[in-house]
Order: sequence, then structure tokens, then C-alpha cells
Amino acid sequence: MKTYKVTIIALFILILANTSKVTAQDLKGNISISGAFALYPITVKWAEEFKKKHPNVKIDIQAGGAGKGITDVLSKVTDIGLVSRDLNAAEYKKGAFAIAVTKDAVIPTISASSPYRKVLYEKGVRKEAFNHIFITGKYKTWNTLGFKSEAPIHVYTRSDASGAAETWAKYFNKKQEDLQGVAVFGDPGLAQAVKRDPSGLGFNNIVYIYDTKTNKPTNGVVPVPIDLNNNGKLDADENFYDDIDQLIAAIISGKYPSPPARDLYFVTVGKPKNPIVKEFIKYILTDGQQFVQEAGYIKFSKEKINKELEKVK
Repeated sequence: MKTYKVTIIALFILILANTSKVTAQDLKGNISISGAFALYPITVKWAEEFKKKHPNVKIDIQAGGAGKGITDVLSKVTDIGLVSRDLNAAEYKKGAFAIAVTKDAVIPTISASSPYRKVLYEKGVRKEAFNHIFITGKYKTWNTLGFKSEAPIHVYTRSDASGAAETWAKYFNKKQEDLQGVAVFGDPGLAQAVKRDPSGLGFNNIVYIYDTKTNKPTNGVVPVPIDLNNNGKLDADENFYDDIDQLIAAIISGKYPSPPARDLYFVTVGKPKNPIVKEFIKYILTDGQQFVQEAGYIKFSKEKINKELEKVK
């Protein structure tokens, strides 16, 4: 009789284990996502890898800027909004729930064909000078940066509600609407505008500057180094733009300031309840982290990951 009971209990445990396993494998449903261009490339990668484990899950991802991401998710048009800036009090009041998934930075850029490139990499540009270019409009020509040229600085910014623009403006304690320049839609559009204009100056997220296969800035735009100590020259410990690994190391160490470095967020309405959404976010914060650095983003520490995972438990 005892043997019979033990067998029944063992069989029951085995059934439960198999049921749990099948449920995980047979995860089925849809996830809709929209938002920040900054998060779009890595989210596509995460979705591709997640669907290898869960082929019955369909994930639709649309880039359109952080503003679209937060609007769509708060309107319940999508399950997840991709947001590349800190959320504000009004958004939290409407129910926004933010989970940090990775980190990157906004970098000032010029065309790879810029005639000012060589000298800029010797001198860098002071924060105050960037402020007078992008915010006050006081610096309008390249001679204000020490060049013997009366050529105008063609300043470019974003036309869409952008986390990159908001973060770049925050570097000067301002808002996106305070930025000067010709407004261009999206990260790809801004990169193309600067690439085509040797007198242009703009800003982009890391993945729109560097080629993740070569780790070099080979997409037609290059970073403009920041003269962090304001001494009028680019010192060795300020020159970390040659490849993406050097830049990421500078961001992790804090050499590159924050802002314009910043966390990137998945935003839901309230704490995630949809089991498919929860499983996707858990995957991103665990197995999915292996793809972060090779895609041009910054991995979180174990402590940070554990903190974010607690939000979806």
C-alpha cells in the first residue's frame, strides 16, 4: 500500500513538471511594441532570439520615437513603449511603469567628410560651446570654435518627440523644445542629414554612428569629442571615440557624462500582468543580456538587473 502511494505521488510530480515544461514551450500570443529609435535595433534582436524559444509568439515592433512609444502604451495601443529618456511625473501619474533594460548614450556628430574633423579631434569642443551652438544660438559660424572659417554651422536636431533630443538638451539643463537647428525625423534621418553636410553638426545614439561589425564609426558620421576638462585640447583620457568598445568603457566608468548617457526603458501601463510580456521582459534581463554589448549597448551590473527583475516578479 505504501509503495502504491509513493508511486502515485511520484507520478503526480512528474505530470506537474511536464505540464510546466509544456506551458513554457507552448507560450502563445502577440506582443505589440513601439517607440524609441535608440532601443529599436536591440529590441528586434531580442525578439528574434526570444521567438527561437517561443515560436508561437508574434512580436510586432515599430520605431517612431520615444514620444510615440509613451503615447502608444499609455493609450493602450501597444503592450510596451520603448522610451529612451527618464519618465516625468505626469507620465507616472497616468500609470506608466518603467523597467530599465539597457543603457546607451547620445553623442554629438559631424560628417565623416567634415573639413573640421582633424582639428576637432585635437581640441575637442567644450560643453559651453555646445550650449552656445544648440541652445543659445550665439555660435553660428565655425570661427567661433577657433577655425579660420566664416562658414555657418548647420545645426540639426530632431522633429519627433525624441529621447535622444531630450537627453542631449538635459545635458544643458534644458528641454528638447529649447534645441536650435533644422528639425529632422528619427535617428536614421538625422544621421543622414549630418552625413550629407560637411558643415553640419548634430547628435545621434551610439548604434547610428558605429558599425557594430567593425566597431568603428563607419556609417558616414563621426563623434565630436567633448573637451571634458575645458583645457582647449583633447587629452588622452578624453579620446575614447575611436571604437565602440572604448566608448562603452568610458560610459561605464563615468568618463563620458550622464546625461547624455542614459538608461533605456520598456514601459507598460502598471506592473506587467500579461504572462507573455512578463516572460519577454524576464528573457531580456537574463539570457537576452548576452546580445547587448555586441549590439552596441551597455550591459547592466548584476545588482541593477536583479533590481529590474524584481519589477516583473
